[in-house]
Amino acid sequence: MDDQITGSALVRHLGGIAGDDRVGYAALAGRIRTMLGDGRLAVGTRVPSERELALALGVGRGTVAAAYGELRESGHLARRRGSGTWTALPASTRRSTASPFAPSGAFVVAPDLPVGVIDLAHAAPAAPAEAMVAATQDALAVLPTHLVGPGYELLGLPSLRAAIADRLSAQGLPTAPDEVMVTGGAQHAHALVVRALVRPGDRVLLEQPTYPGAVDLVRHASARPVPVALDRDGAGRTRWDVGSFAAALRESAPALAYLIPDHHNPTGAVMDAETRGAVVAAARRHGVPLVVDDCLRDMWLDEPVGPPLGAWAAVAGEAPVLTIGSLSKTVWGGVRIGWLRGPRAVLRRIATSRASDDIASPVLEQLVATGLLARLDDLLDDRRAAMAARRDHLLAAVHREFPEWTVQRPSGGFSLWIDLGAPRSSALVDTAARHGLHLAAGPRFGTGGAFENFLRLPFTHPVDVLDDAVDRLAAAWGSPAALPVGLGTVV
Repeated sequence: MDDQITGSALVRHLGGIAGDDRVGYAALAGRIRTMLGDGRLAVGTRVPSERELALALGVGRGTVAAAYGELRESGHLARRRGSGTWTALPASTRRSTASPFAPSGAFVVAPDLPVGVIDLAHAAPAAPAEAMVAATQDALAVLPTHLVGPGYELLGLPSLRAAIADRLSAQGLPTAPDEVMVTGGAQHAHALVVRALVRPGDRVLLEQPTYPGAVDLVRHASARPVPVALDRDGAGRTRWDVGSFAAALRESAPALAYLIPDHHNPTGAVMDAETRGAVVAAARRHGVPLVVDDCLRDMWLDEPVGPPLGAWAAVAGEAPVLTIGSLSKTVWGGVRIGWLRGPRAVLRRIATSRASDDIASPVLEQLVATGLLARLDDLLDDRRAAMAARRDHLLAAVHREFPEWTVQRPSGGFSLWIDLGAPRSSALVDTAARHGLHLAAGPRFGTGGAFENFLRLPFTHPVDVLDDAVDRLAAAWGSPAALPVGLGTVV
C-alpha cells in the first residue's frame, strides 16, 4: 500500500488551526513546510485531496487549493499523474552528506587550520580505563578453563547469557538464559534480526527520526523503510503518536518495527507506560515483531526509567518483542559485545540464519563483558554524574551562543537534538568540518531528506572540549558557507 496520510491525521499534526476560517493559505502552506522540515510529515507521503483536507480543517476548499499550489511551486509537493499529490523537498535542500559513522579520516579538514579534530558525530564516551583493565585481567585469569573446548557457542557463553538474563530480570523483564543470544554489538544483533525476518521488498516500520544504522540496515536488505513521525506535545516535548503507529502497522503490514523507547536516539525522549502498553498491544494485534533498542536505557541522568518495553509483552502473554542491548554505550564503543533477548522459537530461527557465516562470538571478549557486567552499576554511577554535568554545561553554552536555536533538556542519553530554526543542517556540517568539527547532519536521522532543520550535538566529551566545539560551531554558523543554496548571505 502507498504511504499516505488521511485528512484527519494531517489535521491532528497541524494542530491549532482546524475550524478557523481565518486561516490563510500561506499559513497552512507554512505549517506543512515546517512539518516536512522537522520530519513530522515524511517525504514521499501522499497527502489528502483538497476537498478532504478542507472538510477535515473546516475551511474553504479554495484555501487548501491555494496552499497546495504554493507548496507545489516551492517544491514541497509534487503531482503524480493518476495517483494524487505527494510530499517532496526542493532540490536546493537535498544535500549529500557522508556518513558520520565512516572512519574518522573520511571527512575533510581545511589544511591551513592547525586544529585537532573534535568528533561530535559519534555519541559515545571514552572508555573507563580502570574498569576495562580490571575486567580484562579477570578474563585472562579464567580463560584457561575455556581453552579445552572448541570455543564455539553459537548463542554465547552460558555464564555471560546468565549475567545478561539476571540484569534484564532485575530491570523488570523476566528473562531466562536460553532467551538470550550474545552478539558482536547491538548493530550486529539488529542485522541478525533483519537477515532472518526481512525479505527484499518487505516494509520495516521506523520512528522518524531514528538511529541512522537502523535505516541503513533496512536499505541494505533491499527492504523499504516506513517512517512514522514522532509527535510533540504542547510544551514541545517529543512523544510517540500511538494512533499513527497503529495505523502504519495496519496499512503497511511491515515485516517488523524498530523502536527506541528509552532516551530515544536522537531526541532523548522516553516512552511513557501507557504508550508502551498500547504499542505492544498494537503489534500483537497485527502480528508485527517489535525490535526494541534498549542500548541507552541505563543512561538515565535525572531519574531511572520504568521497566523495558518488552515487559509489557510478558504481561500480555507471548508477543513478538525482541530486545537489543549492548555494552558499547554504557561502557565503551570498543567493547563489541551485545545481546538479543526474545522468544525461544524466534531466537532459534535467528540462530539458524546466523550459523551459516558467523559461528560464535569471541570467547575472550565475552569473558571481559561478563566482568564488566559485574562492575556495571558502580561504573554507571560515575558515568551518569559526568554526563549530567556535561549535558547541563553544553545546554548553557548552546543557549548563550545560539539563542535562536530551540532545544529540550533530555533526561538521559548522550546528546541534544537541536532545532536550528532554518534548513541549514547539512550546510552547517560541511562548514564545520573545515573548522575541525565533525558533526552528523539532521537528515542522517531520517528518510527522504527530512530534518534539515535539526542537528544532533553529543555531550560525551569533557567540558573544555565541549567549549572548544561550541566556539568552532559558532564560527561555522556565522559563515556564509553554512547557508544552504537559496538563502542568501548572513548579515
